[in-house]
Amino acid sequence: MTASPDLASATDFMWRTARLLDRRRFAYLFLDGERQAVVEALRPYQNADGGFGNGLEPDIRGPVSQPIPTWTALVILDEAAAFDDPMVPQVCDYLQSITTSEGGVPFALSSIRDYPRAPWWETDDQPPAALNPSAAIAALLHKHHVEHPWLTTATDYCWRALDTLDTTSPYEMRAVAPFLDYAPDRQRAEQVFARVGPKILEQKLVALTPTAEGDAHSPLNFAPRPQSLARRLFSDEVIEAHLDALASAQQDDGGWLFNWSAWNPAAALEWRGVVTLEALVTLRAYGRL
Repeated sequence: MTASPDLASATDFMWRTARLLDRRRFAYLFLDGERQAVVEALRPYQNADGGFGNGLEPDIRGPVSQPIPTWTALVILDEAAAFDDPMVPQVCDYLQSITTSEGGVPFALSSIRDYPRAPWWETDDQPPAALNPSAAIAALLHKHHVEHPWLTTATDYCWRALDTLDTTSPYEMRAVAPFLDYAPDRQRAEQVFARVGPKILEQKLVALTPTAEGDAHSPLNFAPRPQSLARRLFSDEVIEAHLDALASAQQDDGGWLFNWSAWNPAAALEWRGVVTLEALVTLRAYGRL
């Protein structure tokens, strides 16, 4: 028998525990909530420069704009069907302002050092462009057919970086996978995926066994939707086993846990709301909800 989550228990968890933004995201996605309520809850996280900060990424507590929370904002606008909001072109202008000579944006800007953050959030004085998050950001802009000079520049950067990609990492491949899902040059995307996609398995970036402990990356992290190119890398049996494990990982309080280190009680509580929402979205995408 396949495992399914308890939506009523998850609903109770979200109302009791999640931050306002994530409660509104949950309400929109699962309870017929209003799209505009999500947009208005997201807006305060945006800065005057067009980027996002202010703790939108729970492990970055500072107010200043950073690339990763800016990507997170686009993820939320995508799930809320709100890419027509003025925040999107403002984001693109911000990305243009922080783009490096390579053509992409860095993983993190040096201003991150001025505020509390998780210990793994470090960067150089002049950080280089990175596929994570440049590729993930470009993916969402391509998905919604956004026209902006930054997207042209960033897409060229992503293709060049992928042409020479050798050793990679789980988070980098989690940014690359959606880029290849949505890049408009489908022939090139298929060719590049045929070369770089198998690195997920070859370099052991994924935990094929659902019981793997620690900061393990599930096949569902790379293929959160059945339509994902990365879904081809995994057998039906592996996907079903991980779906069973994800559904069964719901805690007695109705929420899900994250599998990386908790460094700050506030961030840990916020992450639980985020990962609970992500678990439910993935399970629904695969027909488990």
